Amino acid sequence: MRSTLTLVAITLDCADPLELAAFYQRVTGHALHPKSDDEFAGLSREDGLFIGFQRVNDYQPPHWPGQSVPQQLHLDFAVEDIGAAEAMLLELGAAKPEHQPGGDRFRILLDPAGHPFCLVPSQR
Repeated sequence: MRSTLTLVAITLDCADPLELAAFYQRVTGHALHPKSDDEFAGLSREDGLFIGFQRVNDYQPPHWPGQSVPQQLHLDFAVEDIGAAEAMLLELGAAKPEHQPGGDRFRILLDPAGHPFCLVPSQR
């Protein structure tokens, strides 16, 4: 018998959980979890998905695109206008690495803790 798995949480390591939660809160509009603190912060989405940010002592951000410190994971965000979304995210504190292997198909940015994430076109 196979059971269905439901993704309920994604947690990212970082040096400053509240700072990274604030970045993603501005990006997604999700609510800051009321028990967030300096060690663990989180955002709650209306459908129950939780995005967590946990403090790791001596956190080392990933090195994109190199693998001396692997990226560990990345998030994809579907957007209608990649250029407009990129401009907004850069203003909010994201960074754009020089290496962009997607051409016009997708865009790679880095969050303030160095995690890569992609902007992909919305499926219409």
